[in-house]
Amino acid sequence: MARTNVRMVRAHNALLEICDARAIGDQLPSEIALSEELGVSRTVIRNALSRMHLHGIITLDGRTKLVRRRTVSADVMEGPPVLLDIDDLEKRFFDWLLRMDVPRGTTLNVAQMAKDFEVAAHTLQEFLTSLSRFGIVKRRPKGGWVLEGFTIDFALELSDFRTLLELNAVRQVVDLPADHPVWMRLEALKAEHVDLLSRVEQDFHDFSELDERFHTAINAVVTNRFVTEFQKLISLIFHYHFQWNKSDERVRNECAIHEHLIYIDALLSRDAERAVAAARNHLATSKVTLVNSIKAHAHDQVVTKASAASDKSSAAASRLR
Repeated sequence: MARTNVRMVRAHNALLEICDARAIGDQLPSEIALSEELGVSRTVIRNALSRMHLHGIITLDGRTKLVRRRTVSADVMEGPPVLLDIDDLEKRFFDWLLRMDVPRGTTLNVAQMAKDFEVAAHTLQEFLTSLSRFGIVKRRPKGGWVLEGFTIDFALELSDFRTLLELNAVRQVVDLPADHPVWMRLEALKAEHVDLLSRVEQDFHDFSELDERFHTAINAVVTNRFVTEFQKLISLIFHYHFQWNKSDERVRNECAIHEHLIYIDALLSRDAERAVAAARNHLATSKVTLVNSIKAHAHDQVVTKASAASDKSSAAASRLR
């Protein structure tokens, strides 16, 4: 919806309230006064008043504007749909990749995706441009985008860079003063890990979100805009990879919880050497898990395609009998 229409909707609905605050037959203020009161142009006010006249809410006679009836819920204009921002779009995009098993090499229909994701086309283009820097998508020579996806090389490079950033954050955490909020946050996260461990048999799926919050808490101590941008992408990918490989998911998550608890205790000890060692150990495990998840996901896609091809062949053979 255009900017003018957005303002018209807001002005129209505000005028409804102004009408309801007056008695039937009362006169509304001048267009200039209404324009100043609502902070919009006289053109917007004039359009809103014309619509209200058309629906019998007011009577327009030259410059005279009389309240004709009380408003009802049907008189309220609906505003434009709330479009996603970049942060919400990131989550929606990775959800889409996971749910739809989008294969590498898929051409991305920006117009359709913008409609499906309820996002402005320029916002989607901006988002895809940001992803292209990491090799997840690639701009086509003649325009448009193609999905490159998550390869093993991508996972290895991402994990190595993640380790570099997080070890830097760990060294900064252990040097923070005792009154820094991160210590209270780590204590709270430790309690959450212990709680989840006690019910891991049935609630192991909850670990993915807890893992994301744990690593975010550590890396958030680094006040560097470039680190923050990379951490956002890293966090999203490692968050979603937990959902790719369902084999031994409970066991993997339970082991990761134990590693997190060792990691947290090492941080709380303020012992830099111990904290770095715990971080290296856990991040090495995460690297292996990410690579295995991508392998398993790729294998599942191959099996699914082979099964579909087999079904088609069987169906074709049946038709020939």
